[in-house]
Amino acid sequence: MHVVQSHHHITLGVGGAQEDYDFHTKLLGLRSVKKTVLFDGKTPIYHLYYGNETGDPSTLITSFPFRQSGLKARKGAGQVKELALSVPTTALSFWTERLRRFEWPHERRERFGERRLHFAHPCGIEYELVGCDADVRKPWATAETPESVAIRGVHGITVSVREMAEQAEFMEVAFGFRRTLHEGPYTRYEVGGGGAGKIVDHVVEPDLPQGSWIFGEGAVHHCAFRVDSSEDQRAFQSYVEGLGYTDISDVKDRNYFLSVYVRTPSGALFEAAKSVEQGFAVDEPVAEFGTALQLPPWFEDRRQEILSVLEPLRF
Repeated sequence: MHVVQSHHHITLGVGGAQEDYDFHTKLLGLRSVKKTVLFDGKTPIYHLYYGNETGDPSTLITSFPFRQSGLKARKGAGQVKELALSVPTTALSFWTERLRRFEWPHERRERFGERRLHFAHPCGIEYELVGCDADVRKPWATAETPESVAIRGVHGITVSVREMAEQAEFMEVAFGFRRTLHEGPYTRYEVGGGGAGKIVDHVVEPDLPQGSWIFGEGAVHHCAFRVDSSEDQRAFQSYVEGLGYTDISDVKDRNYFLSVYVRTPSGALFEAAKSVEQGFAVDEPVAEFGTALQLPPWFEDRRQEILSVLEPLRF
């Protein structure tokens, strides 16, 4: 059952909507792909999407700004610990200077032979820019972040685990990844041809307390992986459930993609996502992505109520 192709998106629980929007679009130079709302629960919360021009799978970061609700997540084991984004290796000096100019704390690191620039989202979630010269995904370029240095998309994630054995079996048997590298407490798994957009690292931290699984500010909520058809998605759901991983959802309609969520043995929440045929152009033209609040048809009758509750967002 090797239907998982790459990363699709990663979803964060962040603080304020404005600081999240400014961090991703102004500091990192990503495109605002979509402004919509969290489909689960009753309290209106933004769901903000960032990526390349058309929001291609594996370029996407999405966020729920939970500060207005007061919900806080607890960081710890059993969560995605770091989000790594891919840039050309020669661009690392550009990003070092850019972070310095914005007075953004950062440091150089290296792992698996990759040069990294480590920093954090305003809510505390850890980010890295990783030098990768084999990444051919087309980035969103701006006047301040031209194509030669712009972020290509998700390079990979790092999951914090208290022990590795059960998670290793899940990654290999359920998700179809293979172990490719090991360094100290870190183990890398890759899918398909591997490389940027197809990487899940794990770090063993046995003494780290368990992190929370709730929606809330300050932690990654889930990481989604691309499957290419509804048939593959249904087969994946049945296969994983049949292995005994019964903490798995039915298919959920997210308007822009269909989702199946599964709780991994580590505790981290993964998703198999299948994009709809029109992608993010299903409710607005590509040229207008991210310029207006989009609601799914089943929320349209609540538009004024939702707008009255959401925090102001300047863009």
